[in-house]
Amino acid sequence: MATEIILPKLGFSMDEATLTEWLVVDGGAVQAGEPLYAIESEKSVQEIDAPASGTLRILKEPGEIYQVGTIIGEIA
Repeated sequence: MATEIILPKLGFSMDEATLTEWLVVDGGAVQAGEPLYAIESEKSVQEIDAPASGTLRILKEPGEIYQVGTIIGEIA
């Protein structure tokens, strides 16, 4: 079963963020706890760690603004 990668809410007033980059290529191997992607909100840029180990499938492209809770990828 795949693990969904969901754009997290990092601050009380955060409703959306820009997906600035993926740190692993589509189809690449991912280890839980390693940096997976970076997002930029009004206040900061943060790297987000992988929630699981497996193979990454990217669903949303970097450079776009997404709402908190958007599924941006999967790890199978």
